[in-house]
Amino acid sequence: MATNRYIVEVEKGKEGVGGGSPSVGSVYRSIYAKDGFPEPADDLISCWDIFRLSVEKSPDNPMLGRREIVDGKAGDYVWQTYKEVYDVVIKLGNSIRTIGVGKGEKCGIYGANSPEWIISMQACNAHGLYCVPLYDTLGAGAIEFIICHAEVSLTFSEEKKVSELLKTAPNSTKYLKNIVSFGEVTNGERVEAERHGLTIYSWDQFLKLGEGKDYDLPEKKRSDICTIMYTSGTTGDPKGVLLTNESIIYLLEGVKKSLKTVNEQLTSKDVYLSYLPLAHIFDRVIEELFISEAASIGFWRGDVKILIEDISALKPTVFCAVPRVLERIYTGLQQKLSDGGFLKKTLFNFAFNHKHSNMVKGKAHEQAAPFFDKLVFKKVKEGLGGRVRLILSGAAPLAAHIESFLRVVACAHVLQGYGLTESCGGTFVSIPNELEMLGTVGPPVPNVDIRLESVPEMGYDALATKPRGEICIRGKTLFSGYYKREDLTQEVLIDGWLHTGDVGEWQPDGAMKIIDRKKNIFKLSQGEYVAVENLENIYSHVAAIESIWVYGNSYEAYLVAVVCPSKIQIEHWAKEHNVSGDFESICQNPKTKEFILGEFNRVAKDKKLKGFELIKGVHLDTVPFDMERDLITPSYKKKRPQLLKYYQEEIDEMYNKAKK
Repeated sequence: MATNRYIVEVEKGKEGVGGGSPSVGSVYRSIYAKDGFPEPADDLISCWDIFRLSVEKSPDNPMLGRREIVDGKAGDYVWQTYKEVYDVVIKLGNSIRTIGVGKGEKCGIYGANSPEWIISMQACNAHGLYCVPLYDTLGAGAIEFIICHAEVSLTFSEEKKVSELLKTAPNSTKYLKNIVSFGEVTNGERVEAERHGLTIYSWDQFLKLGEGKDYDLPEKKRSDICTIMYTSGTTGDPKGVLLTNESIIYLLEGVKKSLKTVNEQLTSKDVYLSYLPLAHIFDRVIEELFISEAASIGFWRGDVKILIEDISALKPTVFCAVPRVLERIYTGLQQKLSDGGFLKKTLFNFAFNHKHSNMVKGKAHEQAAPFFDKLVFKKVKEGLGGRVRLILSGAAPLAAHIESFLRVVACAHVLQGYGLTESCGGTFVSIPNELEMLGTVGPPVPNVDIRLESVPEMGYDALATKPRGEICIRGKTLFSGYYKREDLTQEVLIDGWLHTGDVGEWQPDGAMKIIDRKKNIFKLSQGEYVAVENLENIYSHVAAIESIWVYGNSYEAYLVAVVCPSKIQIEHWAKEHNVSGDFESICQNPKTKEFILGEFNRVAKDKKLKGFELIKGVHLDTVPFDMERDLITPSYKKKRPQLLKYYQEEIDEMYNKAKK
């Protein structure tokens, strides 16, 4: 296999100079950008132009759809065309200007994804307002913080979130003056709003304000801020990431070039399901991408339990997911398999192995086993509506066994990507039909330069034969800084390079593998350094677990872990080993803990881990780590200080037990 197939070197690496600056590896970029990065068209100045040009090109294409509810039952998707959406956006913009809000002011949007969310966002784009998404999942405290920190004067809100928004008063009303509900407003809400000097409007009432008015759209520049996206962060207050029109436009050019070169470009016939939060960069840029192609976006009904029903009704062609969603799909398929009879299982396994071995030999997924695709795997494809051709996973690492399984059975390309809000989303993405890239995030998208920087205290050397180090990104997709936090900006943006805090390892084919996190490192009592994310990635290979948090500190000599076991796997194991009871009681059984620890030891031996990297104590929790208990961020990163606080008793117990 040719080495570094998907990247080209643009600058040589160099040794660190005196004064403690670490060595840096070579600078690489995508092979698809060897002659330079793709440039946006001259008439693409701002995010408003992305939408405006699609309206001009394809006014009658269906743009935004939602399911019609008839007699309490969800029917088909009903669509607004690009031109219809444009007309509402212009009206909404006139209303915003009528209440005295104009270019450079901050406009909040609060609530689940909906057509009104996108319409409000486009009105912000049209009039040069900073769009400030208010995190649906961060709770009232964070909403209040963002409104005050960003000085938001107008907020659009989902109908059922208006009461949450009013709870931020009186602190927020120093800045917040107007609230517009996506639906109706109750009398109680009006009274409460007036009490705090707020003006509140229903959607229809607000749209009427701008009737008969016609405001000119302000001139916009690429360097203008388009949005302030607050990132949840695992500690401290949320940080406001400033993204310009330029960063979003350049990101889209790179993604388009990536898709085109692997012959998977989007067209106006593509359909996307909008359910990942628009307040996150991942969904925001994907929706911008669809809008730029005049394609269609259908919205879910906001309930994860009926997500599959919305998928069946919409029949999307591209499906984006965070690993948690793909894990659910995987678990559901495994459950169906274990419930099926011997014959069904045998046929499935035969078909799976046959297709997988053909894919390993280099055959494209659609040519690896067309007969079995029709006979066996078609049902999986139909479960996602029957038309999905691209499944894109982002926001957190996807377990290799799930990625590998889905690549075979989903009859679609399963690609893993990586990016930060600070890099405007997609920075790396894997290449279709490259099975070697399993467990990596693929090569860089053709709009950024990438280099690794050595992390000597963790033993990572960017100049070694297997280059490892902190991933640093350079390019026009980068953010302009953290709002009102120049100190934090200077920590991560050094000489034009964004320091991500993630440790990566270049693969021979030019794909990047995320192996660690720079900050998640601690010392055990004998002085050994432990890189905890790396260990969690390794121990995640145990099929019997869904997720794991590894803990240690400098007063103890060894590691312990809190584990969320896989219900299917554990119940299956319990049946075979005569461990009775429901899932809860099986998990409390010492035999089960012994089994999990045994599995950890097996993996540790296989991966040649050192003695101090072994897990000596384990606590099993049947409830997965969730946002409700503040244990993970909205993008599923573990909040380590909060996990420690929540599981402190169990941690103490594990250490005390071992000392007896």
